[in-house]
Amino acid sequence: MNDRYQTLTSLPAVLRGGDYNPDQWLDRPDILEQDIRLMHEAGVNTATLGVFSWTAYERADGEYDFAWLKERMDALYAAGICTELATPSGAKPNWLAKANPEIRRVQVDGRRDKQGRRHNHCYSSPVYRRKVAQLLERLCDAVGDHPGLIAWHLSNELGGACHCPLCAERFRTWLRRRYHNDIDEVNKAWWTGFWSHIYTDFDQIDPPFDNGEQSVNGLLLDWRRFTTWNAADYLDTEIEVLRRRTPNIPLTTNFMSYYPGFDYHVLAQKLDFVSWDAYPQWGEPGHDDTDVAIRTAFEHALIRGCKPGRPFLLMECTPSLVNWHAYNKLKRPGVNRLAGLQAVACGADGVQYFQWRAGRGGVEQFHGAVVGHDGRSDHRVFRDVTALNEDLGRLAGVCGSYTQAGAALLFDWDSRWALEDAWGFQKQDKKLRECAVRLYAGLNRHGVDVEVLGPEAGWETYPLVVLPMLYLTKPGFAQRLDAYVRSGGVAVATYMLGYVGPTTLAHLGGFPGEGLKDLFGVTAREIDTLYPQDQNAAIWGDGANTPIVDYCELLELADDTEVLARYADDFYEGTPAVTRRAVGRGAAYYIGARLDAVGDERVLCRALRDAGLPDELLPDGIEYHCRRNGTERWHFYLNTAEKPRRVRLPAGVEALTGRPVGGEEELSALGAAVVREGR
Repeated sequence: MNDRYQTLTSLPAVLRGGDYNPDQWLDRPDILEQDIRLMHEAGVNTATLGVFSWTAYERADGEYDFAWLKERMDALYAAGICTELATPSGAKPNWLAKANPEIRRVQVDGRRDKQGRRHNHCYSSPVYRRKVAQLLERLCDAVGDHPGLIAWHLSNELGGACHCPLCAERFRTWLRRRYHNDIDEVNKAWWTGFWSHIYTDFDQIDPPFDNGEQSVNGLLLDWRRFTTWNAADYLDTEIEVLRRRTPNIPLTTNFMSYYPGFDYHVLAQKLDFVSWDAYPQWGEPGHDDTDVAIRTAFEHALIRGCKPGRPFLLMECTPSLVNWHAYNKLKRPGVNRLAGLQAVACGADGVQYFQWRAGRGGVEQFHGAVVGHDGRSDHRVFRDVTALNEDLGRLAGVCGSYTQAGAALLFDWDSRWALEDAWGFQKQDKKLRECAVRLYAGLNRHGVDVEVLGPEAGWETYPLVVLPMLYLTKPGFAQRLDAYVRSGGVAVATYMLGYVGPTTLAHLGGFPGEGLKDLFGVTAREIDTLYPQDQNAAIWGDGANTPIVDYCELLELADDTEVLARYADDFYEGTPAVTRRAVGRGAAYYIGARLDAVGDERVLCRALRDAGLPDELLPDGIEYHCRRNGTERWHFYLNTAEKPRRVRLPAGVEALTGRPVGGEEELSALGAAVVREGR
């Protein structure tokens, strides 16, 4: 880890705090004084300031005031509370938007935004970039050397795309670089001969407006790539100032889980560590807490994998409820503790909330807060947060450690985008996320933690790698995977593997393309998409029958490919559905249909044995994670079920209670055990 991140991890504690907006309470010094007292009572050690404070800093063009900020940082630091200081660029001032219409974003329908809301500035605007840089210079002058400053939080929940003339021209410039200023190369890559959409000049290319070009998949994919690049290039405006002025302070920004707008693998390269905002729908109809918990664990791993080998920060979660779901249900007793411990188990070095104190107005006035409108500390939410903070205080030794995963799952934003934009299969929802979460959950039920990585990352170090619906593959990937399997690795891939290349052109010679069909010993000749009311089944070698929904690939096999299951119904009854092929010292599994959890379990159990990983199941509802720091390991056992569960714990010290453990113990409903093993 670089020195800047070590500056953060040198703090001997898990970070505990949240978004704090003292600038909204400057007329209430009694409340500001109360906040310090209540933070101390709740065990808070960090506060995120300035997220949306631009106008509080600069009420008119060039008229700056940072006195209130320094005063609040001084008061927090005197109370033992450090500051993560946000750059306030996520919400522009009214005066700035009025004077400079070009900074207002143009939407996909071609209309320029009126001023309002947030996260709606144009990343390309030279005016906006200049004004942000000027503000950050003054912010560093005021508090850049403050002893309480431990991290910069760049903007807030970056998102969206701008379709204005500035962005359109930058897109064309980006395309010229990518395609070597050769318009014929663009036409070939995008297959523009379809519907006679051939371009004869780069100036003819527009962003994909919703009433414009939506039928060229290569254009759609490159626009998404450009949008990520443009946001990253904008971030450089902020990063340049902060790196130069405060070179030892680490930088982060808060990602948004499975957000479709940006490739987080690209943005993470700009950061010292990654953060994200987790708002799962606990109590969601049709999903029990175990379902919600494992999906959240997958998303922790997805964000953690954007910066492999180091912890992340849970920048935001709610202590009670949100205000923007269709139905804003409270977290039940015990859920906040379980969710916080899960975040640390999955690699977080901090658990923070939005928000510390509920605001009196605005759309988020009824979003959950540690301190409600009554300002009291004797209510359930405040007590829940305080109790979790006490637990986190006992886990200081875990800080800076890394997640010890036994398997890798490959997730690629390019592939996701290409699949989502593809006209075919289930047009509206291909259910990639559900596929990935189910395989992640299947491995976790065996006590195998999973690292979610991009295809370009170093996944070859893991004995097992899973490829859920990796629709787009890039040159060289098949060769890497083949070498991995031949040297002893185990690969498990699903349907829709390797259908298209990096510009969305279909691979020729059969799917999966580019040598993958040779590795797996299968060729998908056709794919049948089932209606929601349709169902097929997989018949396994022992006669067992498990359901199939959504997709059935019709597979043709190489002579040395073993059949694990066959289709039970339809005109392809009796043909292969699930296969295994021994290759060198390893094995390649192919799941040609969407199985249920029991069917996936049959494949994963055998693949785990091939990979030398545990194949015994944990009790239902038990989630397991492990973090390692030198010779010390931290085993997290989380009971996500609504009933007590018995689980076998390794020998060590239970960190939350300090008692020695080893052997079978009972975890209460929504309970947890954290076993510290080693020195």
